[in-house]
Amino acid sequence: MEENRTDKKELFKGIKTMVFALLSLFMGPILLSFAFSKPDDKLYLPLLIIGCAICAMAVFLMFKGIRTIMGSMFKKK
Repeated sequence: MEENRTDKKELFKGIKTMVFALLSLFMGPILLSFAFSKPDDKLYLPLLIIGCAICAMAVFLMFKGIRTIMGSMFKKK
């Protein structure tokens, strides 16, 4: 009889990914708000591009982290 057990190394890897996603979820909108507060500044375009990239990375990391966590819990050995 096979037992389904949580792979702890894989679970911690997924949790670490989710922590980075959480940090990106805060950092991206903060950079975007800095960019939108001064649209005439010379740093407007770089802050806008970096903020959008960090927001996109946060969404990607959330999906990757959730998938890793679910994979560690429900995979059969």
